[in-house]
Amino acid sequence: MLDIFRGLKSLVKISHVNTDSPVFRLHYSITVIILMSFSLIVTTRQYVGNPIDCVHTKDIPADVLNTYCWIHSTFALKSLFLKEVGKDVPYPGVGNSAEATAADKKIYKYYQWVCFCLFFQAILFYTPRWLWKSWEGGKIHALMMDLDIGICSEIEKKQKKKLLLDYLWDNLRYHNWWAYRYYVCEFLSLCNVIGQMFLMNRFFDGEFMTFGLDVITHMEADQEDRMDPMIYIFPRMTKCTFYKYGVSGEVERHDAICILPLNVVNEKIYIFLWFWFIILTILTTLTIFYRIIIIFSPRMRVYLLRLRFRLVRRDAIEIIVRRSKMGDWFLLYRLGENLDSIIFRDVMQDLANRLHNNQHHRVPDVDKIEYGFGVNLF
Repeated sequence: MLDIFRGLKSLVKISHVNTDSPVFRLHYSITVIILMSFSLIVTTRQYVGNPIDCVHTKDIPADVLNTYCWIHSTFALKSLFLKEVGKDVPYPGVGNSAEATAADKKIYKYYQWVCFCLFFQAILFYTPRWLWKSWEGGKIHALMMDLDIGICSEIEKKQKKKLLLDYLWDNLRYHNWWAYRYYVCEFLSLCNVIGQMFLMNRFFDGEFMTFGLDVITHMEADQEDRMDPMIYIFPRMTKCTFYKYGVSGEVERHDAICILPLNVVNEKIYIFLWFWFIILTILTTLTIFYRIIIIFSPRMRVYLLRLRFRLVRRDAIEIIVRRSKMGDWFLLYRLGENLDSIIFRDVMQDLANRLHNNQHHRVPDVDKIEYGFGVNLF
């Protein structure tokens, strides 16, 4: 089992080359590991142990009854969840169902699909990362040229810095779509986590969307006044109806009580996922607003570069941001997080000097706009 988890960790391991944001990494690394781990845990308990154990007093083989109830689902009665346990009912939702209506029955048919659903969710969370890796194309790693270490001869360092500077100069203002592709991946991550909330809500028959809030409310209320949402969605005991022919050819109806020990694990998994997905949604939404501000505010780009890379002079940053586009800022920010800080400072200063002394990249329409209010979308 430990070897499986080590292999899972290596599958989604974070590269030493930083090409994305911490929030984006939460989606494709931490969340994928969590979902895959949960899937393995549920699979192990489901196929190695006994996920269901149905009790019946008549001549029905236990294996046959367990298999039937596992495949064809079980049910509970909604009207019995608030009854007093030990007096009116043996367990919340379990009681006489002879005259129960179809509307009163809550069918549980999700449990055999939990491990597959968790695995599918993990794939969906990794998809934006796979897309960005394809679009990024190893650009950051190629431009680094091992300058992240900073331990090399001065001649070699000078040559690599010149190559990097020449690339930035020749391709200045041509990185917008490269950056926008990353922003699209971040937006896809937000759509994915919100979509998965609705997916799980559908998976649990409309009971998941407010699951965490219902649990908190139940914990704060008197136990006798409210239905436990974890018991309602993940019951430990349910009913199963089995029909078979009797010795005279008549159809016999057999009621069985089924124990679902796997739901003890499932409820812990999904209450954690509910809070985790809410946190991811909030963080990713804030990130999207942050990206929008960066796109429309050159002053914010200057501020962020100064805040993150204090060794670079302010006038150099202002010249570069004023004479470049948002995509160039994004590339420089990513390079700054991967290169040696001294080398990055030198590259930024050299680029600023070249921009100051050479008007090759000057755009008249941009220069006429007062700095701080010009917006370069493309």
